[in-house]
Amino acid sequence: MPKHHARKKALADLKEELGIKHACAIALLGHPDPDERETLVEYLETYVDINTYKEAVAYLQQERNAPRNQVMCKRCGWTYGMICPECAEGCGCSYGCTGWRHGEYAYELDYDDPDRDIYCRECGAGSSSPYDECTCYEDEDEAA
Repeated sequence: MPKHHARKKALADLKEELGIKHACAIALLGHPDPDERETLVEYLETYVDINTYKEAVAYLQQERNAPRNQVMCKRCGWTYGMICPECAEGCGCSYGCTGWRHGEYAYELDYDDPDRDIYCRECGAGSSSPYDECTCYEDEDEAA
């Protein structure tokens, strides 16, 4: 009896939170993958034009099949949407590249790098706040 009561409460909460019908709440609650379920709930909460479980699943499939979300490198896991235009390899495996994509996406990869939070290696900008600006070339700009 308590198991069924908890399920009814969960269904009622989903219907109230997301404004979906009972059948959609049942399908959402019964979705096999918990990570996908969380993403589907996020879609239903966020997007105004996604109102049913079926529409959320279709959008999830569309996102998965989008070319920019396809994995381009099996070693580092970068997708085509993350490609770096400034280096030869174009992915996170190119550790020598200082392109902005590497600063944006490779952050998660370089846990052991002591300088990973530093934007500029010369003046240390970015080490205390991600919004620090580099001041290395201000004197040259003022002189010109």
